[in-house]
Amino acid sequence: VRVLTSLCTPFPPAFISTGAMKTLLNIYHKAIKPMEDAYRYNELRQHEVTGNSASYGEITSKPMVLFLGPWSVGKSSMINYLLGLHGTSQELYTGAEPTTSEYTVIMHGEKFRSVEGIVMAADSSRSFSPLEKFGQGFLERLVGVEMPHKLLERVTFVDTPGIIENRKQQERGYPYNEVCQWFIDRADLIFLVFDPTKLDVGGELEMLFRQMKGRESQIRLILNKADSLSNQDLMRVYGALFWSMAPLINVTEPPRVYVSSFWPQDYAVDTSRELFMREEISLLEDLNQVIENQLENKIAFIRQHGIRVRIHALLVDRYLQTYYDKLGWFSDPYEVFRDIVDDPDKYYIFKSILAKTNVSKFDLPDKEAYQDFFGVNPVSGFKQLSSHCSWTGGCLLEKIERAVSHELPALLSSISRNTEGPGCGEKPKNRWRRE
Repeated sequence: VRVLTSLCTPFPPAFISTGAMKTLLNIYHKAIKPMEDAYRYNELRQHEVTGNSASYGEITSKPMVLFLGPWSVGKSSMINYLLGLHGTSQELYTGAEPTTSEYTVIMHGEKFRSVEGIVMAADSSRSFSPLEKFGQGFLERLVGVEMPHKLLERVTFVDTPGIIENRKQQERGYPYNEVCQWFIDRADLIFLVFDPTKLDVGGELEMLFRQMKGRESQIRLILNKADSLSNQDLMRVYGALFWSMAPLINVTEPPRVYVSSFWPQDYAVDTSRELFMREEISLLEDLNQVIENQLENKIAFIRQHGIRVRIHALLVDRYLQTYYDKLGWFSDPYEVFRDIVDDPDKYYIFKSILAKTNVSKFDLPDKEAYQDFFGVNPVSGFKQLSSHCSWTGGCLLEKIERAVSHELPALLSSISRNTEGPGCGEKPKNRWRRE
């Protein structure tokens, strides 16, 4: 039986400055949250970008590692291996048939216990409370597993149902793509696991890659069960994997691929044992790097979230301004606003935002999202941005712009300069990871 390859300090403590976390929470609650509430950002339905407000639990949560891939490729076995659970009563169930039908969140706890999805969603202190919006059908397929483990003190693992290409999505009983999107948006690292016999690309896998657009730096491809092949066949499968993935990943740099067998059985004879061990060490270093960069990733997440909230507020303000400009003495207010919402291009709603506020067109939400948004949020429920100013508190727009442009970058810079965790020699240079 093989034990997990370890470094001198494989998983050092995450050096998170309490002062920096307090500063981050303060910036969020004073500069971003008021704008979220004023313009009901959490009610904006978007297809590619999560529309939920960032909760306290999300800001303070541990890094999340998400395991995706076809059924029976070794996702659960890999988690068991990383946590040393094989042969114990706590190990995740594995098998040759599709065995994981739930989303399993493996996290730290004082003792081993299972937590029902309904309980996880009801606990506002956890980062999983927003999952309640996906309905009871999904919550019945969500389960938490708590256990005392040094690694889980610093990271959370999420095991997902395997991709089964011949099953219709609606048969799952919950919005599979939307749930995956929620986890993808919050994952610090995404392990996309394959085995040599399951390299086919179908509709569900293509959809997952579309959902991971913009997250390429967090994707790691895992070619698992590599010792089941001869060296020659392994080279062919490695090439076939890139051939299958190439049309789905539109970036200049390919994602990092780890080739090994992540389970405790000894490697098969006459296979690349040394290569597999080095790959294992590299993967551990990669995981370690995510843990060390936890606070930086949180700051970047909140800044990105602030940018989206600001764009949403600017768009709602522009819709309102256009509405007031077009509303005449004898106009029907409902018809005027409905015409603007149905055809915003006629009134240059989105183009005017790009021209006046230096917003990237790639950050703009879908126009259809605002048809849904104003369908449930009447225009009378909003004030223009100029009305959200006071002598004592200043203007909401100025606060969020200051946070996004100055305060959060300054906080990130101070963390990068001052935080250095213990290492064990030179860290591997990972050109696939966004700095």
